[in-house]
Amino acid sequence: MMEIEVKVPLSDLEKVKNRVSELGGRDFGRLIQVDEYYSHPSRDFAITDEALRLRTENDLTVITYKGPKLDRETKTREEFEVSIANRATMASILDRLGFKPVIKISKKRHVYGLKGITVCFDSVVGLGDFIEFEVDSDDVDRGKSAIFSLMREIGVSGSERRSYLELLMEKAGSGPKNID
Repeated sequence: MMEIEVKVPLSDLEKVKNRVSELGGRDFGRLIQVDEYYSHPSRDFAITDEALRLRTENDLTVITYKGPKLDRETKTREEFEVSIANRATMASILDRLGFKPVIKISKKRHVYGLKGITVCFDSVVGLGDFIEFEVDSDDVDRGKSAIFSLMREIGVSGSERRSYLELLMEKAGSGPKNID
C-alpha cells in the first residue's frame, strides 16, 4: 500500500475549508499533532529521502517510517506506521539504538473526508497554513488522478513536495535546500 499525498500552502484556509464543506466534506474533527523526527546513526535520511518520526496525536502515539518519494509531482511513498503504548519508552529505545532527535513540529489539523480522500487543513507552527490530500492505494495512478480531480473541483492548485520537516529546516538554515 502506498500513501499518495499532495500538499499545498494556503493563503485563505477558511475559504478553502468552506468549499470542502459545500462539496459535502465529512468533518472528522480536529487534532493536535506533535511530530519528532529522528536521524539515523549510520545513514543520512536527507540523502536517502527517508524519515523516522514519533507522532503524538492527542493521546495516541505512533512511530512512522517513510520511504523515499516515488515521483516528482506528489509525495507518494511507502509508509509503515505502528501504535506505541509509551512514547517516552520508545524515545529511549531510539536513543539507545543511536537515533537522535532532529526537530519537533507542532501543528493543528482539521480532518475531512471527501470522495474517498482524506483532506487535512494544517496550521503548522513556524510555517503557516496548508491543505493536504491523502489516499492510500495500490494503484498510484488512480490515487493521483482522484486527488488532482478533487483539487480542481475545490479550486486548489500546486504541489509542495517538501515535507514540513524539510521546510522548517530550510527556514532555519540547517537542512538541505531540496530533496528529491
